[in-house]
Parts: sequence; structure tokens; C-alpha cells
Amino acid sequence: MTEAGQRRPAAQRRKALTGRGAHKLPRTIAIDGPSASGKSSVGYLVAERLGYLFLDTGATYRALTWLAIQRGVHLEDEKGLVRLAAQVDMKLGPPAAGSSERCTIWVDGEDLTAVLRQPDVEAAVSLVSRVPQVRRALVAVQRRLASRRRVVMAGRDIGTVVLPSADLKVYLDASVEERVRRRQEEMATLGRPFTESDARQRILRRDAIDSEREDSPLRAAEDAIVINTDGLNQEQVVEKIVALAEGRS
Repeated sequence: MTEAGQRRPAAQRRKALTGRGAHKLPRTIAIDGPSASGKSSVGYLVAERLGYLFLDTGATYRALTWLAIQRGVHLEDEKGLVRLAAQVDMKLGPPAAGSSERCTIWVDGEDLTAVLRQPDVEAAVSLVSRVPQVRRALVAVQRRLASRRRVVMAGRDIGTVVLPSADLKVYLDASVEERVRRRQEEMATLGRPFTESDARQRILRRDAIDSEREDSPLRAAEDAIVINTDGLNQEQVVEKIVALAEGRS
């Protein structure tokens, strides 16, 4: 896309894109991958390029985790977590100006975006997300949000569970070493630097929980296009996905 094209309003960019030949842009794009594979940052930029809304499903689980901690629900209390998930009123939208997050999330009318990356939330979110009935409750929320407009949705089970009929499915992968480096950079940007050892331990722990859970384990959908991002910069990965969406590859 030209520099001038990037400055055009999203609606104009969509119109120009859909006018290219007979190719029809996908309405829903699912991007999956393991922790620190770059799916959220890449997904946000793809959405921005195409004029779509970006939905980071991880934000819904972090928000519920924060709420559980605040309300004193023990993270091993599955019934308590399920009750909380069933009652919560959750909304997602575009990021606020100047925010380092890729979307804004409101829970019961309160903007919780600023607390989603707190260390206690990051450390506990995998315990919440592995509860099957919690996942089902939040999947219903995520599907409802995706039904309203063109979206890019990133997570760990988007193409397999949340949006199994997504028009385009991408699975981003990367080596542990590369993901450790990215996580360190991400957290340093947020003002909460991790040591290499700490970042590696957190990623390997999250990988084990995500891949070994019985309900919606982390895996690439059978019809997903797998992109190994080792050796690729962010813009190269974004361009690959945009090209797929536009039917250029």
C-alpha cells in the first residue's frame, strides 16, 4: 500500500481493496499462535491496514482474571470462576489514543485496559483460561463481538473453536528463543522488564498449559496457513497476511 493509501480513511481503503478484481475480502480473519508469537501486534496492524476492528481474546481472559482477584474468587475455585464468567458484562472496542494495548475492554461499564498486564494477572490468567466452562462463556462473548463487523481476531483457539468458519485462518509460530526475546522487549516497553530466565519460564509454563488442556488445546486449524516468523520482522509478517486477505498469494 502506498503512503498516500495508508493516510486514507479506513472505509475508503476497504472500498479500494474490494474493488481489486473479483476477489472478495474475508469478513473474519483468525490469527492463532503460542504465547509471544506476535499474533496480537501483527493482528492489530493487519486490522489497521484493512480497516477492520481488532479483537484480542486474551484481553477477555485477563479482564476476568483481574476481576476474580479483585473479588476474592480463588483461582482454583472453578465453580466460582464459572459463575463470575456467566455474570460479567464485557465489551471490547478500538484502543484509546496513546494506549499501548491493541483494544479497549470494559467490564461492567469500567475500563480495565490499564490493569490487564499487571504481573499478578499475567501469572494467573492461564489458570482461569484452562477452565472449560469459563472458556465457553467467553467464547460466546467473542462470537457476539465478531458478528457485528469485519474483524481480525487473535488468540489460541480462534480458528479451531471461536471462529471455526473464519474466512481466513493464520497460525503464527516462532522458536522459544525468539518468543523469549519478544516478550522481554514487550514487557520492557510496558515498564515491567523480565529477565531472560523469567520470560522463558513463563512462556514454557504457558505453552504447557495451553497445549495440554483437554478443552480447546492450542493447535493450528487444519485449514490454517502456518507462518514461521523466525527471521521475519513485524512488517513482513503483516504484509504476508494482508496479501493472503487480498488474494495476492
